[in-house]
Amino acid sequence: MAMVAILSGAGISTDSGIPDYRGPNGLWRRDPQAEKLVSYAHYLSDPEIRRRSWRMRLDGPVLHAEPNAAHLAVAEFARSGHTLRVITQNVDGLHQKAGVPDRKVLELHGTARTVVCVGCRARSSMADALERVRAGAADPACTSCGGILKSATVMFGQSLDPVVLGEAMGIAKASEVFIVVGSSLQVQPAASLARIAAEHGARLIIMNAEPTPYDELADEVVTEPIGSALPALLRRLR
Repeated sequence: MAMVAILSGAGISTDSGIPDYRGPNGLWRRDPQAEKLVSYAHYLSDPEIRRRSWRMRLDGPVLHAEPNAAHLAVAEFARSGHTLRVITQNVDGLHQKAGVPDRKVLELHGTARTVVCVGCRARSSMADALERVRAGAADPACTSCGGILKSATVMFGQSLDPVVLGEAMGIAKASEVFIVVGSSLQVQPAASLARIAAEHGARLIIMNAEPTPYDELADEVVTEPIGSALPALLRRLR
């Protein structure tokens, strides 16, 4: 069976109530200052940014979101016996929540379901940290060393884990079908995975509402709604 790789971006999760960043109704267009909340330098240097970030996590949809039809279709495809790897730019964990085995999901930008101390690197549950916020800790500190806590995600200004990126590149090179779903393909180096896959002979399919810089490399460009278009595509591939 052909190896199918899926690179998913924010657009696959909008039907689950999680807004994207750069789309026509994206978070950055509605609130340009919101980008500071996920910028590493601002987060470390400004306690008010951290307090706003914790309120955003507490009130935001990420931890409460449920998989939508697109996530469920990917999980069904994974159960069908096909060789599948999911590379995701998302931090919401919805692929796993839908039923894709964790070993088949590579989280390029980390996960919002875990927190990490920027000092001692201790990790703990985001749910536990948010309980402390609810109890009145506006900027909860690391319980091990008192350092600054952040979500275990790659913020703007941080580099991707080179081991994770290397694995993603290996998947792109080995894939026979490479499907980009809901990604603007504007953030490097993740966006370059589409080019790598195409250069190594993969059939490249890009599914996104807006044009991407890599559309001209694609064998197929799909602009229909992801919630219906991706299930239909995966049924066709099966």
